[in-house]
Amino acid sequence: MDDASYCATPVPAGPEAEADAGPPFAECVLCREPTEYPESTRGATLCPVCAWQEAGRSACSG
Repeated sequence: MDDASYCATPVPAGPEAEADAGPPFAECVLCREPTEYPESTRGATLCPVCAWQEAGRSACSG
């Protein structure tokens, strides 16, 4: 079986793909990366990485 597409590396999405991704997302309050939440979300929004780190900190601070 010699299927070249099996091991082909996908082409990374450029800025134009991000523009079509949907509504603008809120910035993380710690690292300023985009979050999973729309800009209209109220409160302190965290990206998945910072949310995971904060959960680890709060779990170990007991």
